[in-house]
Amino acid sequence: MKLIKSLFYLSNIVIIIFYVYPGSILGCFFYKDCQTQPQLTRDFIIFSSNHVYVFITLSFLGFLSFRNNIRNIFVYLLTLSTFLEIMHLVIPNRGFEMADLLGNIFGVIITYLVLKTFYLRKS
Repeated sequence: MKLIKSLFYLSNIVIIIFYVYPGSILGCFFYKDCQTQPQLTRDFIIFSSNHVYVFITLSFLGFLSFRNNIRNIFVYLLTLSTFLEIMHLVIPNRGFEMADLLGNIFGVIITYLVLKTFYLRKS
């Protein structure tokens, strides 16, 4: 459990760095072009797929780390996902996109619903 909580904290730091960097760290690394964002899969209908994947992972770690405080971690994750995307309004070379924000929020909500269903079936 301590390992999962440490991974959650580390993931928060990494995500914040990736979100506030004025460009694409992964684009710099993979394409030698800091303006190109790698795309793992095609976007979903109105959601950015990359953002859904990132926030499913972060949410999963968060909900497992703080099982006894699901409501607070849920609010934290929604707030973080919204704040980070709104920060793109002021970060150079970044832009606010509603599809990204919806992807962030959808990742949190889908993880919450899946884990809630799992816990209900278990009890």
